[in-house]
Amino acid sequence: MAEDQGWYSAEAATFGDRLAGARDAAGLDQKALAEKLGVKLVTIAGWENDLKEPRANRLQMLSGILGVSLSWLLTGEGEGPEAPEDVAVVSNDVLSLLAEMRALRIQIAQSGERLGRLEKRLRTALKEQV
Repeated sequence: MAEDQGWYSAEAATFGDRLAGARDAAGLDQKALAEKLGVKLVTIAGWENDLKEPRANRLQMLSGILGVSLSWLLTGEGEGPEAPEDVAVVSNDVLSLLAEMRALRIQIAQSGERLGRLEKRLRTALKEQV
């Protein structure tokens, strides 16, 4: 286990990236991790694809099962698996693109949530008019 890996840092990786990396390092596939946690396979996939986030109790369980620190899972700092050896050094341009894509993904998710709230308000307003 390495203290701080740039490969898994907050600038280079998302929570989902770190979760997938730790799961692979632990020798588990998504199905096996889902079974150990008592969640559905789609839940693990959602976490690894940064579409959803686990609750605090599941984060604690993930940390224990995968043998990584909770802070590493969340930020990339702390006890986590070694970075892959066969990966070339990532340039700052690529890191910048990844950060921009991550920000856009977050913005899209927030916009989707906002759209859902607006649709609910619209349905409520239409029902009140009838």
